[in-house]
Amino acid sequence: MAMNYYLYILCSELKEIYYYGSSDDPLRRLDYHNHEQKGFTQRFRPWKIVFIQGFKTRKQAETAEKLVKGWKSKKMSRLLIEGKIKLEDYI
Repeated sequence: MAMNYYLYILCSELKEIYYYGSSDDPLRRLDYHNHEQKGFTQRFRPWKIVFIQGFKTRKQAETAEKLVKGWKSKKMSRLLIEGKIKLEDYI
């Protein structure tokens, strides 16, 4: 089965700030975050995608997003981005 939904992590190119989201089109969302005129992501532009993981369902992608947001830890985000930990070990 194809991966239809994704957890994505953006990193600000200005400072080490991460943004976590889920979408069926992470590249479209990156464009949105880099051009939207309001919201959290506006303050820390430009953004780049530093992590994407595919899931079969929207629910799985949203569950992974909630997990990663719940860590509230740059260290854990770095480990995930660098491939030193796997989401599958925590879900």
